[in-house]
Amino acid sequence: MNRLISIVLILSVLFLSACSTRGQRVYNGHKYSAPKSYSADKNAHSSVMDTKTYSHPTMRPYVIRGIRYYPTVVSVGDEFDGRASWYGPDFHGKHTSNGEIYNMHDMTAAHKTLPMNTIVKVTNIDNGLTTVVRINDRGPFVATRIIDLSKSAASKINMIGAGTARVNIEILGFETKGKKKIPTQKELKASPQKATVSGFALQIASFSKVDGALKTQEVYDNTDGYKTVIKDMENEDGRIFKVWLKGFKSEQEARDYKAQGHFENAFIVRED
Repeated sequence: MNRLISIVLILSVLFLSACSTRGQRVYNGHKYSAPKSYSADKNAHSSVMDTKTYSHPTMRPYVIRGIRYYPTVVSVGDEFDGRASWYGPDFHGKHTSNGEIYNMHDMTAAHKTLPMNTIVKVTNIDNGLTTVVRINDRGPFVATRIIDLSKSAASKINMIGAGTARVNIEILGFETKGKKKIPTQKELKASPQKATVSGFALQIASFSKVDGALKTQEVYDNTDGYKTVIKDMENEDGRIFKVWLKGFKSEQEARDYKAQGHFENAFIVRED
């Protein structure tokens, strides 16, 4: 009988191990970066998903325990209700689905279908507490659960003791490299006024697509203390995005700076 019980216990352990969908544990000497938190302000995140995410392997359909899951593109403002759980020490130091090393102290979470790097606000429906997390893993693969929070995230909404909680999930945006978001026409037209000191600026570049303007703005912003802004305009060929360097106290200051030759083909402009 004792031998039979031992066999049953061994088979149970093997079964549970086979059902695990988490990655292998990495070496114990892994150095974790300082835990990162995420803002609840939607404007702090990209309003569109990084184009590279669309073709990433984590967006392909996959099968777990006979169930096929289909990762889905979502939009800012989408909301979902369900039950949250959390995972901690047993998975600390293992690989997540997107290749990162799971750190139970980071503000992250696992979801079955949300794109990786989606930023979501999780609200505990029973006590009103909220936490903001970034999706970097797949799971939980339990029909009654919608999201698996890191230990730190779960503690923020006071669900460690209970183990699970009824939650609302709201999509706040996406974490992407480079600029946080592509501004709307209204935002682009309003932006130059924020840095106006005089009516004179230096036009350093122009583009037919906003991506080039955004990259130039990021590279040269705060050059020698001057601010880059994007002017969204129309000409006979259509929409054009001009990058201006602003903050000059006078036309002469702008001309003196232009004469230093920092920007080839730059010229003085005046805003009406």
